[in-house]
Amino acid sequence: MTSNSLLEPLERDEKLNAIIKLAIMAVGGQGGGALTSWIESLARAQGYDCQATSVAGVAQRTGATIYYIEMAEKSDATPIFSLAPAQGDVDILIAAEMMEAGRAIMRGFVTPDRTTLIASTHRALAVSEKMVPGDGIAASDEVSAAAEIAADRAIKLDLNQVAIENGSVISSALFGALAASGALPFPKSAFEQSIRASGKGVDASLRAFRAAYEIIHSDTPHSNEPTGKKPISELVLRGPEKPLKDARGLMARVEQLPAAVRPMAQRGLRKVIEFQDTAYGSEYLGYLDRVLALDQGDSEYILSLEAAKYIANAMAYDDIIRVADLKTRAKRFARIRSEMAAVDRPVYLTDFFHPRAEEIAGLLPARLGARIEERPVWMARIERWFGGSRRLQTHRLGPFLALYMLGGLRFYRRKTLRHRYEQAHLLKWLDQCCETAPVDYDLAVEFVRCRRLVKGYSDTHTRSLSKFDQVLEGAQVLRGRPDAAQWVARLRDAALQDEQGKALEGALKTMESFAKT
Repeated sequence: MTSNSLLEPLERDEKLNAIIKLAIMAVGGQGGGALTSWIESLARAQGYDCQATSVAGVAQRTGATIYYIEMAEKSDATPIFSLAPAQGDVDILIAAEMMEAGRAIMRGFVTPDRTTLIASTHRALAVSEKMVPGDGIAASDEVSAAAEIAADRAIKLDLNQVAIENGSVISSALFGALAASGALPFPKSAFEQSIRASGKGVDASLRAFRAAYEIIHSDTPHSNEPTGKKPISELVLRGPEKPLKDARGLMARVEQLPAAVRPMAQRGLRKVIEFQDTAYGSEYLGYLDRVLALDQGDSEYILSLEAAKYIANAMAYDDIIRVADLKTRAKRFARIRSEMAAVDRPVYLTDFFHPRAEEIAGLLPARLGARIEERPVWMARIERWFGGSRRLQTHRLGPFLALYMLGGLRFYRRKTLRHRYEQAHLLKWLDQCCETAPVDYDLAVEFVRCRRLVKGYSDTHTRSLSKFDQVLEGAQVLRGRPDAAQWVARLRDAALQDEQGKALEGALKTMESFAKT
């Protein structure tokens, strides 16, 4: 009788057991290189031979890199290190984002017999997730559950939030989690010395390192919810006395609305006033009152609640003036400096624009813009003069002032051709919703929710508006059917599935096949 030795497990070489193998899976901008340098410096300072490599890859974000480190105590024999991780042969796996942990599990780098998995539970969205017009974010729950099964030990928390709260980047929080895990045979002080030796952003890195260490070492739960936000009713209104007085009067009107509608109406009113002015806010409440007059209290004011949200979104559309305003706000520059950790260093900022002739014409006074749009020759000239990709270095005074002045044209916005179009579209949609409500309440609710389809700026806005119109026009053949509301919801969901509208096209054909019979 012969033994099939190929099916029998091989005895592991003890020399291999002496090598600690650590892999880091990070997305560009997360400091994976800095984390690798700290670990390599730590190992060498503790008398270990160490080798670190990196394998750049392509991810649906900003480029994913696998950093691989092997270390072994110094001895007479020279260790032979690998250049890349192998399946089933990783002692410590650090994932700087939850889907990177899932990728590591799928590639076999995480195994229940040996791997300590340290993963941040936050998400850095892939391009494929961002491209979906609706909610394309992949669920992290399955990855988290798989991590519990696949790893010998899984440490999971939002380390990105820990880093942000301490003015640092995620690499320092990951380093703190590694120290607290005990997976490396080095004291906490050695980890801290490795950060100090780097000489870059030491104070902030140490704060994030210690915060992560304490959370894990003491098993203190860490909330993933952002801190410091007040309830909407507690926010303080600020501004010049006259508009402030008008705004308070409008807020008093909101207080008279049904309790179910009030919180959303407060948010909608604030959004509209911030977009334009208090007179515009008064128009918003007028539109909302029109819907409320048709609403049914026994339906918990669902129609008015949805209208409070989507009327505000429709009124606060993204035009050139709004985009310029958002790009020149002080809080944006402060956020960029914070994210870049540029405490005392200059920041060079380039903003990209691709204006179309339609957007330039839309910025003109309504009558003049309409005349120009009717003349293809003039539209071609405007496209030639202003079209194409533009790069504005907004860290420089000239480009910044140009955007700042453009963003300051809020007072003029209501005279533009774009505003005329937006108002006409808003009223047509609102009329359709209000005409439907007395006949089919649920269908009217779905019509209101269809406003979710309209979003974005420039080409994105044009495509989304086209889908919105297709859904509402296609829904006309459904009137009188008991399942009309369900079918409008299906059409809306189909429109949100892909940018090109192929799913919506298929859903419309399916609907037409039975609606006309």
